[in-house]
Amino acid sequence: MSATSLKKGLSDRQLRMIAIGGVIGAGLFVGSGVVIDSAGPGSFLAYAMCGFLVIMVMRMLAEMAVANPSTGSFADYARAALGNWAGFSVGWLYWYFWVIIVGFEAIAGAKIVQYWIPGIPLWLCSLVLLTAMTLTNLFSVSSFGEFEYWFAGIKVAAIIAFLALGAAFVLGLWPDKSVNFTNLTAHGGFLPHGFVGITAAIVTVIFSMTGAEVATIAAAESKNPEKAVAKAANSVIARIAIFYVGSIFLLTAIIPWNDQLVAASPFVAAFTEMGLPYADHVMNAVVLTAVLSCLNSGMYTASRMLFVLAARREAPMQLVSVTKRGVPAVAILVSSIIGFLCVIAAAVSPDTVFAFLLNSSGAVILFIYCLIGISQIVLRRRIGSANLRVKMWLFPVLSIFTVAAIVAILTQMGLSKDSRSQLILSLLSWAVVIVFYVANKRFIARRPVPAELAPAVEPRRVLVLANETANSAELLDELRRIGADHASQYYVVVPASPIETGVAATHGPLDVMEATQQAASARLEHTVSALRSENHRADGALGDYRPLRALANAVDTFHPDQIVIATLPLDESVWHRFEVVDRARAEYPTVPVTHIVATPVASAAQAFR
Repeated sequence: MSATSLKKGLSDRQLRMIAIGGVIGAGLFVGSGVVIDSAGPGSFLAYAMCGFLVIMVMRMLAEMAVANPSTGSFADYARAALGNWAGFSVGWLYWYFWVIIVGFEAIAGAKIVQYWIPGIPLWLCSLVLLTAMTLTNLFSVSSFGEFEYWFAGIKVAAIIAFLALGAAFVLGLWPDKSVNFTNLTAHGGFLPHGFVGITAAIVTVIFSMTGAEVATIAAAESKNPEKAVAKAANSVIARIAIFYVGSIFLLTAIIPWNDQLVAASPFVAAFTEMGLPYADHVMNAVVLTAVLSCLNSGMYTASRMLFVLAARREAPMQLVSVTKRGVPAVAILVSSIIGFLCVIAAAVSPDTVFAFLLNSSGAVILFIYCLIGISQIVLRRRIGSANLRVKMWLFPVLSIFTVAAIVAILTQMGLSKDSRSQLILSLLSWAVVIVFYVANKRFIARRPVPAELAPAVEPRRVLVLANETANSAELLDELRRIGADHASQYYVVVPASPIETGVAATHGPLDVMEATQQAASARLEHTVSALRSENHRADGALGDYRPLRALANAVDTFHPDQIVIATLPLDESVWHRFEVVDRARAEYPTVPVTHIVATPVASAAQAFR
C-alpha cells in the first residue's frame, strides 16, 4: 500500500444511512411541536426555508470537498480561505458543539428510558447510554457505521410509515374518513401569528436540521470520499423536502395546531388522532433510537475533529494515536469524558452550569455554517471554476444570499429574549477560542531562539534528529560541512510521528499509523542515501513518535559526540514549542547540540494538504 492510500471502514451502504440519519434528528420528533405552536399550520414553510439554507451549505461544502478532499473537511477549507485562525476556530468550536450535544442526548435518552423504568436515576441511565455508545465507537469504525445504519433505518422507517398513514388519513383513504385539510385554515388561519411566527420559529428549526454535514467527515473513511460527499449533498434536497416539510405539513393537516398534545409530542398526537394503539410507546421507542443515533454520531464526529485538530498541531499530539483497528481511542475517550461531565453538571446544577454549557454552544453551528459559506466564496474567487466537478448553483448570488440569511438568523437570535443569551454566550465561546489561538502564537513568537554551541573537537559520531526537515537542503549542507574530511559517522533518527510526517493531515484513523511508518521510512532513506552517495558512513532508524524519547534511545545505542537537530522555522515548529532543542542541551550537557532551521522538501503526504 502506498503512503497516500486509505483503508476504509465505512461501506457505501453505511455512509448513505449516516447521511440520512444526519438529516433526521430527535428535534424533528420532539422540537417540531414547539415550532407548530409558534408558527401554526404554516410551520412547514419555516422548515422549507431552513431546509433551503442547509441544502445551500451542503452544496458549498460539496464543491470544496470534491475539489480538495480532506480528512479535516470544513475546518481545512476555512483555514485555506481565511487563515489559520479560522481553521482553529471551526475545529474547536465544532468539537465543543458536539461534546455538549453528546451530554445533552445522553440525558434526553435517559429521560425516555425513565418513561418505562421510572425509578432509575437519570445520571446512571445517562452514563449507561454514553458508555454503550463509547464502546461502540472504540471497537471499530465499521461497528459505528453498522449501529448508525440500523438507527437511521428505524428513523427512516418511522417517518415513511407516518407519511404513508398520514397521507391516507387526510386524503380520505382511511376508514370512515374523507378528504380533509380544514385544520390548515381553521383555528385562527394558516398563519395565526402572522409571518412573525415563522421567523420566530426559524431558530428552533435550523438547529433541528444540524448534522447533515457529518457525512462529509465520515466520507474520509469511505471507499470513495469525493463521490460520497457529492451524493450526500445532492440527496439532502429530497430528504429535507420529504422528511421535514412533508411530515410537518401532514401533522398540521391531521391535528389542530393549537391542540395541547401537539406541543408535547406532535407525532403521538397525530397517531392518537388516527386511532392507532400504543402510539406513545411506539414514538418513545423511535425518539430513543433518534437520540442514540445522535449520541453515536456525535461521539464519532467529536473524536474525528479532535484527531484532525491534533493532526494540524492544534491539539495535544496524543490525540492522534490510534488502535490496531484504526480507532482514535484517546480522542474518543476525551470526548466521552467531557460528555459525561455535562451529565454530572445536569445532575448537580441543571439551572446554572448545565444551562450555561447548552447556551454557550447554542449558536456555534451557525457560526460554522457562516464560515463554510464565506470560505466557499473566497476559494471559488481565488481558484476559479474551470476545474470544478461540483459547483455551487448561481454563484455568487446564492452563496452570498446563504451567508446573509445565516447572519439574519443570528440577528434574530439577538433580538429575541428567548435566544439572546445563546448568541451572547456562543460569541463568548468563540472569543475564548480566538484568545487561545492568539496566546499560543504569541507564546511561540516570544520564545528565545536557542543559541548554537560549537563542538569542542572535530566530531566523529554525529547523531541526527529530524522529521519534516530530514530531506531538507539546509540539513544536508550542515552534515556535509561537519563531515568534510569524511571521517565522521552519521546516525539518522526520524521519529515515527503521524503529525510530523504530515500523514495525519491526509489520512483517516484507520491507516494513519501504517502511512506514518512509510512516510518516516522514506525520509530516513532519502537522508541516509544522500550521505552514502557522497561516500559518508551513514546509518539510521525510525524512532519513537516522541522526539526526546527517540533521541534518548539513539544516544544510548550510538554514543554520539555531536547531536544535530533540524526543525521547521520557529513559528511553525512543534519541536520549538515543546523546547526539544533546549531540553536536549540540558539532558546532554557534555554533547554539543547544533540546531538547524530548515524548510522541508514537499513530500507525498504534504502534497495532499
